[in-house]
Amino acid sequence: MSLRPDLIALADLVEPRSRVLDIGCGEGVLLAHLESEKHCDARGLEISHDGVQKGVERGLSIVQGNADTDLMNYPNDGFDQVILSQTLQATQNPRRVLEELLRIAPKVVISVPNFGHWRIRLSLLLTGKMPVTPHLPARWYDTPNIHLCTICDLAQLVGDVGARIEKLVVLDGVGRARIQKNKSLSWANLTAAQAVFLISRA
Repeated sequence: MSLRPDLIALADLVEPRSRVLDIGCGEGVLLAHLESEKHCDARGLEISHDGVQKGVERGLSIVQGNADTDLMNYPNDGFDQVILSQTLQATQNPRRVLEELLRIAPKVVISVPNFGHWRIRLSLLLTGKMPVTPHLPARWYDTPNIHLCTICDLAQLVGDVGARIEKLVVLDGVGRARIQKNKSLSWANLTAAQAVFLISRA
């Protein structure tokens, strides 16, 4: 099964042979890739019973759980890296979730849709309605996303919890990835449809 562009960017930030926990792993597509290609000890946490069942049927180590309530069950430094793909914006308390991730592992990889993208800004300006895009496909009343953020918002949250950004990979509307090298996030915030952050404890 092929990986989405953001999952490819996530996988590139994972160290080979590391202990990895993937929160919101779905059916375990990324887990399977990390096990086979990077020889990681990869585990998953998924809220959907169907996702857990399909992943377990493929021989993956996935348990059912909720990022908002079940991360406290994992020990300090239980993993080398934790992954949170397209999930932070759907949690009840993103700050607490990020703090828990940094407790569980010294490095965290997070991907988010960027609500600061110029197409979203223009759509909101011209229509006066919450935008629907390929990366935010649900209407406002159907979306699982309850804390939409921009790249700049997440960067600020990282600082607020006392962590630091080691690397930022931004993806355009068709999934082309590039490493954001300069310290100013304004251009990335305007042009990126998605972003992948490698975050570590300060």
